[in-house]
Amino acid sequence: MPTFVYMTRCDGCGHCVDICPSDIMHIDPTYRRAYNIEPNMCWECYSCVKACPQNAIDCRGYADFAPMGHSVRALREEEKGTISWKIKFRDGREKNFVSPIRTTPWGSIKSAADYEAPSLDAMKSQELAHEPEALNIDVLPALTPDQLKLGVL
Repeated sequence: MPTFVYMTRCDGCGHCVDICPSDIMHIDPTYRRAYNIEPNMCWECYSCVKACPQNAIDCRGYADFAPMGHSVRALREEEKGTISWKIKFRDGREKNFVSPIRTTPWGSIKSAADYEAPSLDAMKSQELAHEPEALNIDVLPALTPDQLKLGVL
């Protein structure tokens, strides 16, 4: 389900706007608060939920883990480096899930500037820049141009 913003908690910092891959989080020009301009187009990646320093963005849970009448609260805990999800059921029971904000240590992923520029041959390849290295494989399995013409058998 799409995300929604608690206007009383939002301070208009714009972190959700910057990180939203579908470009549907916007800042209202009058109230200077974030809002989802097109909930039906939400990818449900929850990047905005995780990025919000004010914990002003929530999401609706799916029926498979939070049945009707529930409430879901996502909480970013920067000092612990975690995102926690609290589900409160109709009968008052609560279930908590905790996951790290990052799965790799800070600074362990090379930036684009740390790699050499791709060669001319690499520019003609189907592979993305440095893809086999990042995937820890020697060669990425790919069809050759003549196989593409024949189709997959």
